[in-house]
Amino acid sequence: MTTAPRPATPERPAGPDPDGREPILQVRNLVKHFPLTQGILFRKQVGAVQAVDGVSFDLYPGETLGIVGESGCGKSTVARLLMNLETPTSGEILYKGEDITRLSGRALKAVRRNIQMVFQDPYTSLNPRMTVGDIIGEPFEIHPEVAPKGDRRRRVQELLDVVGLNPEYINRYPHQFSGGQRQRIGIARGLALRPEVIVADEPVSALDVSVQAQVVNLMERLQDEFGLAYMFIAHDLSIVRHIADRVGVMYLGRIVELGADAAIYEHPTHPYTQALLSAVPVPNPEAREHRERIILAGDVPSPADPPSGCRFRTRCWKAQELCAEKDPPLTVPPVFRGTAGPTEHPSACHFAEEKQVVPPE
Repeated sequence: MTTAPRPATPERPAGPDPDGREPILQVRNLVKHFPLTQGILFRKQVGAVQAVDGVSFDLYPGETLGIVGESGCGKSTVARLLMNLETPTSGEILYKGEDITRLSGRALKAVRRNIQMVFQDPYTSLNPRMTVGDIIGEPFEIHPEVAPKGDRRRRVQELLDVVGLNPEYINRYPHQFSGGQRQRIGIARGLALRPEVIVADEPVSALDVSVQAQVVNLMERLQDEFGLAYMFIAHDLSIVRHIADRVGVMYLGRIVELGADAAIYEHPTHPYTQALLSAVPVPNPEAREHRERIILAGDVPSPADPPSGCRFRTRCWKAQELCAEKDPPLTVPPVFRGTAGPTEHPSACHFAEEKQVVPPE
C-alpha cells in the first residue's frame, strides 16, 4: 500500500502529532449532498440537502475524537461516509494514506475489517431472529480468515466475556437482554475482527444515565486493551468530555470549532460552542446560579437552503454584515495566533473571543 503525503489541517501543520504518530484516518473536505427532485415520470433535481459540506479532521491511533452538535447537523452522515455506507459527493477519506472512497470489492472489504461501527439503537441494530452467538460471529462468516470455523464459538464466548457478559448467554436472543446488555453485544460485534478504528454513532444516547456510564467506562477500557481509535458521536457534551481527547463541534454540516477537550470546554471561542456549553447541567448549585445561560434565537436553518456566509449568523448575537458576505474558514483566529495557549485552536468565526460558560471543575 502506498502512503500519500499527509496534507495539512487547520488544527495541525503537515507531519505527525507531538507524540510522533501519523494519523490513521484523514478526512479532507468531505461533502455529501442529497438531491431533491421533482416530478413522477420525468424527475429533475431542484436542489440538494447539504448534509455534510466541507468537513476535515484527523484521527490518530489510540485517540478519541468526539463529534458534537444538534440533531440534524450531519454527525451521523459523517459516520456513514467513513464506513462507506454512503458515497460522498466529493472529498477524501484516507485510511493509512489510501482514499477509501475510491475502493470497491475486495479492497473495500479489507479496509472495512479495520474500521467498524457501533450503532445508536442497540435493539434495531441487532437481528431479532439471530442468537447472540450468530450476531457476534457473523463477521467471521464475511472474513473467514480471522477465525477458523471450528474456533468461532470459543472466540464469540471470549468476546462476550471481554464486554462483561456471561459467555453462557451465547444462545440467547436480543429481546432477552436489557438495553445496556444489547449495546455491549453491539460493541462485541464491532470488536470481533480486531479493528483499528471504531465509529461510535451515539452509542449511549438510548440508555439510562447509570448504564451510559458503564458503557463509556467499558469503551475506555477496551480502547486501552486493544489500542483502538474512536470517533465518538454524541449530543451529550458531558459524555463527550469524559471520553474524548479532542472535540469537533458541528453546525449545519460543518465543523465550527475543533480542539483538545480542555480547550473546547474551558476556553470556547465560537458562539455556537458557547451556547451549547451553557446548556450543560452543572451539579454545583452555587456555580449554576452564577453562570450565564445563552439562549439562541430562532430555529436551525434548513440544510437545503443554508444562509450565505457564516451558517450560524441567523442565530448569532455577534452577527454583522461581514458574516453574511464571507464564510469564515476553520482556522486559528488571528487574535489568538502565537499565544501558545488553550485558545489557539481552530474556530470558524470572524469575531471569535473566549468566553468561559462552564464553571471550572
